[in-house]
This record gives sequence, structure tokens and C-alpha cells, in this order.
Amino acid sequence: MESIDAVTETPAQVPQFTVRLSATGRGARLARRLAVQQLAAWEVPYDSEVSHTVAVVTAELAANAVAHGRLPGRGFRLSLLRLHGHVRVEVTDVRPEHLPPTAPAAEARSLDADSGRGLLLVSAYAERWGCEVRDTCTKTVWAEIACPQ
Repeated sequence: MESIDAVTETPAQVPQFTVRLSATGRGARLARRLAVQQLAAWEVPYDSEVSHTVAVVTAELAANAVAHGRLPGRGFRLSLLRLHGHVRVEVTDVRPEHLPPTAPAAEARSLDADSGRGLLLVSAYAERWGCEVRDTCTKTVWAEIACPQ
């Protein structure tokens, strides 16, 4: 079952949206939809380039969390932060030992490859992206997308 942890938008804090989702295909699809919906709530139109970019990046990061960061009975967390000049997408999963490669593999660049292009898309769409291990139980893969105020 999906649950919304917090939706915060106060002048003293950075606008933020966080939700925990099941580590399934359904959870990954829902992550993309919720990200676009939250942008609309922040007055970023559904049909804008920013909305499209955040949707693609969120879908790829969520799909990677499902494919590589899943443990039975554990989900992943999606967070969006509206920072000055950009939106930060964070996906946190429960497999800190499975870090993404720092550069997408050369074999993933092949048009014939069945998988492995997700991080290529993220690096193409995002201004920057990375991975942080904040504790012994989780890792967070993040990407920042330009978003005019």
C-alpha cells in the first residue's frame, strides 16, 4: 500500500514532497505520475519541458530502485525538492551495496542492448546526478533538473 509521508510547502522551508512506494512496477509507474502531479501543484505545467524531464528522470530512477534496490517487503522512497533554479529528484532504496556506476557502461550505449540505458537518460536530461549512502541501510540516487522560478 502506498502512503504519503509528507507534503510540505512553508516559507521557512524548501518545498518538498516525499512518498514511500512499493518496490514494484506499479510503484515505479506511480512515482512518475506523482512527480508530475506535484510539479503541477508547484505551478509547473503538465505539458512543460521541465515536467517531461522530471517524469523521465523519476521513471528511470524508480525503475532502477525496483530492479537493483529491492528487498522482499521493503519499498523505496521518492522525494522531490523545489530548490532555487531546479528540482531535485531523490529515490532512496534499501540496497546501499548496489551502487550505480559512475559512468554508464559502454555496452549500454548500444542500440541493440536490452537494458542499461536508464542512467544514460538521466545523465542526458539532468544538470547533474549522483548517489549518496547516508546510512548503513539505504542509498539515495538523485538528479537535479533545471526549473526556472
